[in-house]
Amino acid sequence: MLSALLILHGLAVVVWVGGMAFAHLVLRPSLMQLDPPQRLAVWEGVFRRFFLIVAHAVPVVVVTGYAMLFGWLGGFRGVGWPVHAMNTLGLVMAGIFAAIWFGPYAAFRAAMAAKDYKAAAGAQAKIRQLVVTNLVLGALTIAIALYGRYPGL
Repeated sequence: MLSALLILHGLAVVVWVGGMAFAHLVLRPSLMQLDPPQRLAVWEGVFRRFFLIVAHAVPVVVVTGYAMLFGWLGGFRGVGWPVHAMNTLGLVMAGIFAAIWFGPYAAFRAAMAAKDYKAAAGAQAKIRQLVVTNLVLGALTIAIALYGRYPGL
């Protein structure tokens, strides 16, 4: 059971953090050759699909993380600083995702529905800033997880 939880946890993290890396490092620069309305239309489809996936991945990460922590590791008292750091960073990342969903992503959807491309572009820029923040936090969390598993390497 622990192996299944660890695999689910890792796969959900890969989808979430890997998706952000792909969007920021590959998709965003590639879309710059499109005119703004076309670019925003592509982002509309990307956000709809990706944020729906992340909305499912985040609970999987949280539930499997706590299941491993309390079901096998003895809770917070029985773990070292890397697990505490992963927990804190993961909760911050989940909070940032919620802030994206209810803030600039809601504004982006409304602006696109109204064909207000200037407002949509502003919301998309805020989404990008928050996604970059989460990408950095996600990379740091993964680094801590790897270090915590193999300290001293």
